[in-house]
Amino acid sequence: MSRYTLRPKLNYKPSDIMLKRENNILLTKVDAYSNRIIRLYKYLKDVEKEFILSKQLLRSGTSIGANIAESQSAQSSADFIHKLEVALKEAKETHYWLEKLLIGEYINDIGYQSMSNDNIEIIKLLTSIIVTKKRRI
Repeated sequence: MSRYTLRPKLNYKPSDIMLKRENNILLTKVDAYSNRIIRLYKYLKDVEKEFILSKQLLRSGTSIGANIAESQSAQSSADFIHKLEVALKEAKETHYWLEKLLIGEYINDIGYQSMSNDNIEIIKLLTSIIVTKKRRI
């Protein structure tokens, strides 16, 4: 330890305590989708000069992953289901904002289809997990 180090070196990497996304298809897909949402937001804000719809898209689109991450620490099965249901609502809201951006001609058909297809896949995964978990309670 150098004399300028304020704390001892950790014996683990931050990735060791993070959720293992590579083993969880939902977390992997939602992580990639959130990153795409962030890039789309930056494009809409910087290039298209669209600030209202893009902000709504950013909030709902990144909230999906936040709620799924939160579900990993649920205190009960009911809490787990509730957090995934909130993520599902956010995914549906994200789809709504994507449609509005298409109608407003801020994104083209190709961009919309790509984002929409990924969004629908996430909605299907969430719905399947929620239905399966509810059956097991």
